[in-house]
Amino acid sequence: MVKLESDALPPISDLVLADRYLAAGETTRNQVFERVASALAAIEPPARRGKVARQFYANMLRGTIGAGRIMANAGTGRNATMINCFVHPIGSPSTGVAAPSQADIERALEAARVTLAMGGGVGYDFSPIAPAESWVEDPSNRTRDVCRWIDRFDDACVALSRQGTRRGAQMAVLRCDHPDLPAFVEAKRGRRRWTTFNTSVAVTDAFMRAVEDDGLWLLRHRAMPAAACLAAGAHRLDDGTWCYAALPARQLWCRIVECACDSAEPGLLFIDEINRSNDLASIETICATNPCGEQPLPPWGSCVLGPIDLSRLVRHPFGVGGSPRFDFVKLGHCVRIQVRLLDNVLETTRWPLAEHEREARQKRRIGVGVTGLADMLAMMRLAYSDDGARHLAAAIARSMRDHAFAASAALARERGAYPAFNLDRCFAPGAFAARLPETVRDAIAAQGLRNSHLLSFAPTGSVSLAFAGNCSSGVEPAFDWVYRRTARIGKNPPLVYRLENRAYRLFRELHGANAPLPAYFVRANEVAPADHIGMLSVMQPFVDAAISKTIIVSSRTAAGEIDALFFRAWRARLKGITVFRPDEALDTVLLAKADKQPEGGVRCFGC
Repeated sequence: MVKLESDALPPISDLVLADRYLAAGETTRNQVFERVASALAAIEPPARRGKVARQFYANMLRGTIGAGRIMANAGTGRNATMINCFVHPIGSPSTGVAAPSQADIERALEAARVTLAMGGGVGYDFSPIAPAESWVEDPSNRTRDVCRWIDRFDDACVALSRQGTRRGAQMAVLRCDHPDLPAFVEAKRGRRRWTTFNTSVAVTDAFMRAVEDDGLWLLRHRAMPAAACLAAGAHRLDDGTWCYAALPARQLWCRIVECACDSAEPGLLFIDEINRSNDLASIETICATNPCGEQPLPPWGSCVLGPIDLSRLVRHPFGVGGSPRFDFVKLGHCVRIQVRLLDNVLETTRWPLAEHEREARQKRRIGVGVTGLADMLAMMRLAYSDDGARHLAAAIARSMRDHAFAASAALARERGAYPAFNLDRCFAPGAFAARLPETVRDAIAAQGLRNSHLLSFAPTGSVSLAFAGNCSSGVEPAFDWVYRRTARIGKNPPLVYRLENRAYRLFRELHGANAPLPAYFVRANEVAPADHIGMLSVMQPFVDAAISKTIIVSSRTAAGEIDALFFRAWRARLKGITVFRPDEALDTVLLAKADKQPEGGVRCFGC
């Protein structure tokens, strides 16, 4: 297998490594790997620790790494978590009739501070908060107005960064029928509001059908006393909620689409599909995701992540020495070891809150992921939008699913199934696990599963840069093959760095500096939006959590095209969608022209 020379890594990779991941006394990536492998093998029986640590270490050398919090914190003794993503409730997780009190929301705010300070990103469903128009008899009760409360959570996160804590990421979700939705949708349009938040609207199938049929849509809320609702002009509906407004669904939809077109937010979460495809739907309700959307989670839910660099698994890249071939055998080996490593993280991590630990131990969610998909496709001489590329990506996702569930069943035999495991629920008609190969289902029937969820395809920006030689992030097409990136290292001012993609560097090593790039070296803005969705739609059926993906559209794309794109994603039964239309008025951290300098500040679209 062709390998890159070690001195070919871009300088920014070493800078990011030193800034974010090296512990005291460390100077190399291999030392990070040794520390992490040893720390995560420590829970193994004494006679096996050395062997397991060597397996973990060898897997990292092959490109199978932990997500950022693992690589930074494992084995360091820091008061930090190795868990990347959390979802917190606003008030009680139950679906009662009472809105959260001010004390409830203040407790949620303090829980966010604790979790963000330890390095976790947090998502929230703000829908329980009463609408701004609601009237409250007690003037000291300030529990209404979703947008005002999001301001508070955003301020808390910014304050942590001023104290020297690395700024965390947050996700604000609001249901499509909340009376504050119009203000929520417009909140970030053309403004620097909620700089630590991504935003998403939880849209239901009923709402999408109302838009299709040009029907009326009710903005409603359950949570206010009758007198308060009547004073706000609301009237009670048969289901016990209070209706504040009835408006054409398409009118509300157009505001969502126009804001997404103008400012890349909000994204959409197809919340019915998320719950319909969740094998634990009978015991939990999901209303939100982590900040980047790849992990739908119940209240107090969390997930530990770890990607596999697919570009390291291509034999004869670009056809040098033979036809390029993807190594599925090595992929399966990487997946099985990664399942064990991530399960060990659940036993060794520090938990920000007891609620996180209780929920995690009941279900033991983990998320084996990928990075370098676009690099791998280029090395296989496939353009991102080719039918062959989608066929290979689907085969990879299927293989990962099968090996991950087989590995979790083997762990269950050794360590026991996750406490909430139920075989009948696992194999119920339509369940994700019911579609597994017969041999894997037989193993689960005999032994159970150690983990309720096993796959999650997240963005991998900084770990791909620090540990994978700047391969393409996650499942995204390459932004560009040579570009400039604005980055802040330590407390220094942001600087502009020239980057070359890993596949590009390898191609140059093999074919020379002047060889023209083949047509399969496709950049993100050259991939048609429909092909972005096409890639998602062939991989999502094999991923039990979700996939973080941004659909890049042309700066000339009109709102009507975004409208059609959103509907295409819903009909494809995706779990969510985010679009980004380049606009010179918006700041960006990436610049396609290698000689262009950045203007303005930094806008972050990843975790």
